[in-house]
Amino acid sequence: MELEAVKLLAGAIALLPLIGVGIGLGLIFASYNDAIGRNPGAAELLDKKYFLAFALTEALAIFALVIAMYLVFA
Repeated sequence: MELEAVKLLAGAIALLPLIGVGIGLGLIFASYNDAIGRNPGAAELLDKKYFLAFALTEALAIFALVIAMYLVFA
């Protein structure tokens, strides 16, 4: 197997965690919508917590993307 093919395959495998990140983000915002629907008065309190959870979950996707790009282009 050529080196370029192995690099591309490794980059593709490194992007597999993005599936879990997408599912996790969907669950985060689904539960956020449910919580706001049940108790609209708690929106200010929930905003901070859910957007922090969103940012931390999205950071995992960015780390996976950086690793994949390193594997392909290095």
